[in-house]
Amino acid sequence: MNSNTNHKINQVSEDTMVIGIDIAKKKHFACAMDDRGRILQKSFPFFQSGAGFDQLDKRIQSLQIQHQKSEVIVGFEPTGHYWMNLAAYLVGQRIRFVMVNPMHVNRTKELDDNLQTKNDQKDARVIASLIRDGRFNYTRTLEGVEAELRNGASLRSKIQEDLTAIKNRMVRWTDLYFPEFHHIFKSFGKNACAVLEMTPLPIDLYRKSDEDLIYLYKSVEGLQCLSFSKIKKLKSMAKQSIGLTEGLEMARFEMGTLISQFKALSKQLETLSSRLNELAQQMTDYEFVLSVDGLGENTVVELLSETGSLSLYEHPRQLIKLAGLTLRENSSGQHKGQKKISKRGRRKLRAILFRVILPLIQHNIAFKSLYHYYTTRTVNPLKKKEAMVVLCGKLLKILHALCVKRMHFNASLMMRDLHCLQEAA
Repeated sequence: MNSNTNHKINQVSEDTMVIGIDIAKKKHFACAMDDRGRILQKSFPFFQSGAGFDQLDKRIQSLQIQHQKSEVIVGFEPTGHYWMNLAAYLVGQRIRFVMVNPMHVNRTKELDDNLQTKNDQKDARVIASLIRDGRFNYTRTLEGVEAELRNGASLRSKIQEDLTAIKNRMVRWTDLYFPEFHHIFKSFGKNACAVLEMTPLPIDLYRKSDEDLIYLYKSVEGLQCLSFSKIKKLKSMAKQSIGLTEGLEMARFEMGTLISQFKALSKQLETLSSRLNELAQQMTDYEFVLSVDGLGENTVVELLSETGSLSLYEHPRQLIKLAGLTLRENSSGQHKGQKKISKRGRRKLRAILFRVILPLIQHNIAFKSLYHYYTTRTVNPLKKKEAMVVLCGKLLKILHALCVKRMHFNASLMMRDLHCLQEAA
């Protein structure tokens, strides 16, 4: 860590000009500073537009000539999505840029004037000061397939959220107008959707004959037919239904709308998932990650969309830090604090890893044995959740090694390492 910090500090020399930028939606502010913290240019505004970015570039070149600086480093905090256009412009102009943690900006804003004042001009100066001290992070701009995966996985997550919201509305509707519906159908599959589309209300069911109902359901695209026994159960439940009997016209319209949205989103999700799998297969890391027993195609796509190519990381600790799985503790004097994960990283990646560990413990013999060892060892046994968190970090290390060495997962090698641990204990 000290070596990395020293390397960052060494990036700012006497010939370097630091530009701190406070990002906003329409108008940004930039401040120029030298390696000793002297202000070379007070905070000046520029707009979120092509002309505004060109204005910034010209101002930077002018300041370099004026102050005889041969290098420049630009930094900003990743505010929402507004920084992405500026970052793309800087990459095109071959200008180095780095990221500053927004929490660091908030906590150091009082160092200069001892005031709680916060504004865009001051934030730009604080960001420049943090960069001068080496308190920044390098960022990697996703390109090609990696960028497509990141955008596609984000879109799929939003579609899944919309689907869940529509399902909840459909559950509410059936609870109001046809509570007995869930006694026949446990989920909203093709048959359930066909019934709700053609005969949503109990009155639509028991007034029709079995033959008429079969004819109606056959007209639904993608559905073969409902069995006579299920149709009779539906009609029997409909006759005894306690559902509401007022406002039925708008109730039918609402369910029709929900069904059409549900079908459209389901089709979009299926198409998108198929395309994401095709894109992920173009990455060389895909087959090595997929070789781990217990990891499915969708899981691999989500992992690669969050991390990018695993082989580009120099050390697995970078992945562990990216996921927010690094350990922290609060200790002072004789007090020894409890170790917990920092949770400073990509929340979605951490959630994916935790969901992945559950099937790995059940279906992967190596992870199952390692989990049993962590929870039952005689010295410092871990709790169940603690062991799962440790295995999340272990999984990242294994995936990194597989992608770097270009090899498939071998459970026997992992079991051999486990036997060595047991013998050493």
